Amino acid sequence: MRSKKKIILAAAAVVVIGAGSAFAYWSTTGSGTGTGSTSAGASNLAIAQTTVFTPFYPGDSAQTISGTVTNNAANSAYVNSVTVSIASVTQAAGAVGSCDSTDYTLASPLMSVASDVAAGGTANFTGATLKFNNKAAANQDGCKGATVNLAYASN
Repeated sequence: MRSKKKIILAAAAVVVIGAGSAFAYWSTTGSGTGTGSTSAGASNLAIAQTTVFTPFYPGDSAQTISGTVTNNAANSAYVNSVTVSIASVTQAAGAVGSCDSTDYTLASPLMSVASDVAAGGTANFTGATLKFNNKAAANQDGCKGATVNLAYASN
């Protein structure tokens, strides 16, 4: 009987030890790398002036410049501002005298947009002004019928 008890105790000990080893694990360390990419962010913005100016003349008031920025890209683009500048002045055919950008006053050329423009979306800008610069004691007949060409840039 004693040997039977010893066998049962030995078997029980094996089961208990075996059960304990079922919860054992190996510890280890590892490392790895991964990559991801973002689009090149190539935006395709179109800036359009919406203001239609009335003809400029000596002593007139400043006219406000407004427009839209359209995002033609496949990704959204954040547009901080639009800056306008006088690119050139085209004199009317047969105009006598000279006319250039100094004959016009452009004020507040930096216009805020501060907008994340979705693909295909638009945002508005406004605020700059343009007027005829009435130069004292100067003949400005060269500006009669002239066209002021504006340039726009976004950032």
